[in-house]
Amino acid sequence: MENIALIESFSEFKDDKLIDRVTLMAILEDVFRSALKKKYGEDDNFDIIVNPDKGDLEIWRNRVVVADGEVEDPNQEISLAEARKIEPDFEVGEDVSEEVKLVDLGRRAILALRQNLISKIHEHDNTNIFKHFKELEGEIYTAEVHHIRHRAIILLDDEGNEIVLPKDRQIPSDFFRKGDNVKGIIESVELKGNKPTIILSRTAPVFLEKLFEQEIPEVFDGLITIQKVVRVPGEKAKVAVDTYDDRIDPVGACVGMKGSRIHSIVRELGNENIDVINFTTNDQLFITRALSPAKITSIKLDEENKTAEVMLKPEEVSKAIGRGGHNIRLAGQLTGYEIDVFREGVEEDVELKEFSDEIEDWVIKEFSRVGLDTAKSVLEQELEDLVRLTDLEEETIREVVKVLREEFEE
Repeated sequence: MENIALIESFSEFKDDKLIDRVTLMAILEDVFRSALKKKYGEDDNFDIIVNPDKGDLEIWRNRVVVADGEVEDPNQEISLAEARKIEPDFEVGEDVSEEVKLVDLGRRAILALRQNLISKIHEHDNTNIFKHFKELEGEIYTAEVHHIRHRAIILLDDEGNEIVLPKDRQIPSDFFRKGDNVKGIIESVELKGNKPTIILSRTAPVFLEKLFEQEIPEVFDGLITIQKVVRVPGEKAKVAVDTYDDRIDPVGACVGMKGSRIHSIVRELGNENIDVINFTTNDQLFITRALSPAKITSIKLDEENKTAEVMLKPEEVSKAIGRGGHNIRLAGQLTGYEIDVFREGVEEDVELKEFSDEIEDWVIKEFSRVGLDTAKSVLEQELEDLVRLTDLEEETIREVVKVLREEFEE
């Protein structure tokens, strides 16, 4: 009974970890074998008998009887005199099995056993957690805010598992308090040491894709497929959808009457502006749709280099570019084309690169990056819009505007 009592004292915390008794017994055997190796140098001659139903464990040491004074390996051999103390009719050459009590290992060994057992059970627990969450990668998960750090929010799920939501995986407008439920996508699961690190993301494009699956039955059922998702988290997103059923309008089904279906998704993403676009293999038509709400006059494609020159009326240019350049940038990511915007009546305009003597090249490149590559395209914008669109200082923009205005005043 001594063994049983000690085993129960070792495993008193097992219920907290929800570890089954069979697994616990397997871990116990492994731990005890390690202890036996440490004390006796080897464990090959020990039998460990585990009875998971009773919670019992027995350790038997097997040795060969040798003549008195001829014991060379005390772990493998026992003298005839010592053997006959166990059983009086033993003879030389016979095998002796003697039960080893845990208390015989000594107090320090028992403390080490306990510590090793705790470590092994934690390792087993962590492995199970890792496997569980590894299977959930790319899936939506909800957990509660436990505490808030400068660079991350630490969440706990219903099982007490710790999940990390880093600052750069949060939507800029996100604001959470302790106790709030947070929804995101399991982006990655890694073992650091023996502890699993679970990363949640609210900025990954797949999060938006999974929200569509969750909120729109036709997407969940596979009647509507999501071809591609691109995002500027919290600002704007474009989702290309398709269907094999001609009776279904995929865009209408996703948006719903007056935006009823997509409203909950927009709210979850901090009022992110979501454009749902009909996918097509016709690149010219796809680019036209992707640049919505701008109306395009004409497109010239270079399919080999994946570039597109888009002609628009002057009043449509700002729509194509969008606030902060998000619309044109996302349209390019969605279609796989580098899109350059040109205004009708370009013969009356002057390309910015013609001002390279007065405007530095890096400044011209920054304007071009957001689709402003001619003098008039810059002058048509308000100063505050230019500051928002580009990464340029207001003073630098004022100098550029001054140079361009002088050109047209001459």
